[in-house]
Amino acid sequence: LELLPRLLSVYQQILNKLKSQGVEWVQIDEPILALELPDEWRNAFKLAYQVIGGDVKLLLTTYFESVEHQIDVISALNVNGLHLDANVAPQHVDTIVDAIPDHWVVSLGVVNGRNIWKANLNKWLTALQPTADKLGDRLWISSSCSLLHSPIDVEQETNLEPEVKSWLAFAKQKVDEVVLLANALNGNSKAISETKAYSEAIEARATSLRVNKPEVQARVNGITTALAERALPYQQRAEAQHASLSLPLFPTTTIGSFPQTGEIRQQRRAFKTGQLSESDYTAVIQGHIQDAIERQEKLGLDVLVHGEPERNDMVEYFAEHLDGFAVTRFGWVQSYGSRCVKPAVIVGDISRPAPISVEWTAFAQSLTDKPVKGMLTGPLTILGWTFPREDISRQQIAEQIALALRDEVSDLQDAGIKVIQIDEPAIREGMPLKTGDWKNYLDWAVNAFKISAASATPETQIHTHMCYSEFNDIIDAVAALDADVITIETSRSDMELLQAFEDFAYPNEIGPGVYDIHSPNIPDVDGIVALLEKARKTIPDERLWVNPDCGLKTRNWDEVEAALLSLVKAAQILREEVA
Repeated sequence: LELLPRLLSVYQQILNKLKSQGVEWVQIDEPILALELPDEWRNAFKLAYQVIGGDVKLLLTTYFESVEHQIDVISALNVNGLHLDANVAPQHVDTIVDAIPDHWVVSLGVVNGRNIWKANLNKWLTALQPTADKLGDRLWISSSCSLLHSPIDVEQETNLEPEVKSWLAFAKQKVDEVVLLANALNGNSKAISETKAYSEAIEARATSLRVNKPEVQARVNGITTALAERALPYQQRAEAQHASLSLPLFPTTTIGSFPQTGEIRQQRRAFKTGQLSESDYTAVIQGHIQDAIERQEKLGLDVLVHGEPERNDMVEYFAEHLDGFAVTRFGWVQSYGSRCVKPAVIVGDISRPAPISVEWTAFAQSLTDKPVKGMLTGPLTILGWTFPREDISRQQIAEQIALALRDEVSDLQDAGIKVIQIDEPAIREGMPLKTGDWKNYLDWAVNAFKISAASATPETQIHTHMCYSEFNDIIDAVAALDADVITIETSRSDMELLQAFEDFAYPNEIGPGVYDIHSPNIPDVDGIVALLEKARKTIPDERLWVNPDCGLKTRNWDEVEAALLSLVKAAQILREEVA
């Protein structure tokens, strides 16, 4: 807040210049108003808008959550209109509209900019008609937020099944929805009939057997408290696992993926386009797995991975193999910076028609006497990094995914896999914006993870991985996951992130990352030893693992092998020190 006065002077200059160029309205985004702000921040809003308001008309724009709790602040601001995300809390719209000055414009974001489903325009037309009659030309119709969260054009998706495609609207279609609904609210008879026709597909979806599967719903309804619990507590499991795995102190492993070389990507593409037969593709992938196992054994790692050469993306791969998902070809959205991702779409109830990772992992295990980790993406991360359904709760979706993964865990251990990692990097980012909603989310999120892992026998060691998250706020929930081993990112923070685990007295095993995989720098042995010595002040030797921060798919083999060799040597130095 100390920077605010200097920022405001720049805003004044910008708004003055816009006014001189004939701009009438300026949208100013303040999604922070959705949070539960301290009073000093709430008070700063009035000052800020008193300073910058007046030169042009300002549309204060909020989204992602209701701002009903901030209406006393908002209604006192020197602005000319308010944009509301009507998708997230439609029940609050009337309350907010009644509380703001009666000369303000009200922009209602009724077309969801964060998801890819068609808007039920017929339903919105009925719901909004009283508001339109009341506000007249003060009512604007909009998307809920920027459309950068949505892919561009669903018409490009020529490979989608027609029924699924009829349910979807990307950015281009969402703009059309805004215009069509606005025209209908203005009394355009043609637009009114078109809104009804447009909404037929999304209304039919409610009864589609592709969406609603009684056998999946029955299984979710049958979830009990016992279903989420391992057979024995951690201490007893640890004894069984140590006896079964016979690992040394400071066991070394990686997080799962190895370099996705150009050769691997070309071969995977050739298989998907029919240029490579299934048998030839299997042989090719087995060759990459064998190469990864041989490299790891030569380096001296203790717990190996198959390297994931068959996977294009840690979420999309599972989406392609689970019923209830659709995968697009061109559904790219910005993640951060210049990085884009292509989220899958959850179109219906989720189940696992067949084992997904067992064949590849079992093949890798057949090549070595060392334990090979099975690698699964967790239910919260699959949920968080896809476009979810809106007709059921996120909790129900997570439980469906968890039950499918639970079956995969059972099949992996039946195939002789003694270590299974269930990655959950998205558990923190999936939390609600309002702290008052955190507990409910964390309760069902933790339970979903536990459901996915609880089919493991005491001898099967369950790992989870979380990266680039602050754990202080949720450390009790992280502990409640009850994973036997958690691997986390700590190298870039110089082990500072371990403070949360120390203060909480985290009871299970921890692998604090000692190799920053986002950097081309090769860590030296002494640097890794120094990091591990810091970690030893927090984590007992018998519970300390040695591993990179994250997966290695973005690096090349020369970097990876050099870095992992340093990692193994550092672990050996510590073992000699203890001996």
